[in-house]
Amino acid sequence: MIISNHMKAEHRECDTLFAAAEEAIALGEWDTADERFLHFANETLRHFKQEEEELFPAFESATGMTQGPTQVMRYEHEQVKGLIGNMADAIEKQDKDAALSIAESMMILLQQHNMKEEQMLYAMCDRQLPQALKEETLEAMKKVTL
Repeated sequence: MIISNHMKAEHRECDTLFAAAEEAIALGEWDTADERFLHFANETLRHFKQEEEELFPAFESATGMTQGPTQVMRYEHEQVKGLIGNMADAIEKQDKDAALSIAESMMILLQQHNMKEEQMLYAMCDRQLPQALKEETLEAMKKVTL
């Protein structure tokens, strides 16, 4: 469960950061919203980078599956990145209705995405990757920065 535990904890941290940003938006506290959303966006993008540069290649190499779950996850990462850009724009314009609407869409997408990763991909990684590769991949992921 070495991969699952680490990555689930990161999902929860990103969820907490997102909720804090959304709260500031709802209150119209734009400077706080901007700061909190930037923190959320950076942590989410770093998490995606960990997966795309370290975890997914390790999984694909070990299993030979390159057109399966990792391909779907990469596609969903691109969708989230688009929403992050749209939400940053709405915050910059101080458009509460747009920001909250985008936040709702992003929350749904992220919840579905995280559930797939946690219930499928991370579990597959924990089952199918040799212990040494899991440990090596986890250490490499911890070193990823934006």
